[in-house]
Amino acid sequence: MDNEELCRKIQEIYPQVGECGIDVNVAYKEEKGAWIVHLKHENQELTTHLEAPDAQACMEGKECVSLGLQIGQLVDNIKKL
Repeated sequence: MDNEELCRKIQEIYPQVGECGIDVNVAYKEEKGAWIVHLKHENQELTTHLEAPDAQACMEGKECVSLGLQIGQLVDNIKKL
């Protein structure tokens, strides 16, 4: 998989990413052996690691649990503004 495929799949699984105006960027970091997922909305940002098994689960249409928690936290912060 590449970063564009993973990014599209994250947006598909978590439609609130687009609805809330959250930008999502992903990049694979070879030295960490994980995908780095960066979420941003205006001045709020969250960065998390997505391990290879979680990334594969996302690509298979399953839920990405750790990423879902991060997205939920950012959405909650946005709603409080």
